[in-house]
Amino acid sequence: MGETERQTTPEVRQPDSPLPEDSGLSLDEYLAMQRAIGHSTRYRILRTLVANDELSASALKTAVEAESHNFHYHLNELVDVGLVDKRQRRTADSQGFYTYYRPTAMGRAILEHGVEELMRREHEFNNVYA
Repeated sequence: MGETERQTTPEVRQPDSPLPEDSGLSLDEYLAMQRAIGHSTRYRILRTLVANDELSASALKTAVEAESHNFHYHLNELVDVGLVDKRQRRTADSQGFYTYYRPTAMGRAILEHGVEELMRREHEFNNVYA
């Protein structure tokens, strides 16, 4: 090919950062949340917590029908990335603490505006084009 026959490579534009300048979380932290919700057991755990506001680990395990050997691993993953809070309070008889789990605001948001939003859009798409 001669000089005049060479094709020019178009300039590749870089996308703007998806994070606001004052973001409290890094991109890696957001992606870790997304990975966590991407597992079916963790999705069911978070969805059940959102529906119930708070549950003990045993009630939650029963509700999601999770296997005992990996339930706490998945629950701890959700706690570690900030989608679920682990709380303790004194029992009525003051003999010990009651441990319970609650979805965080980020947990509620990623569920509502992430996976479930995709599900709603697919349903709408199917209704329009089916």
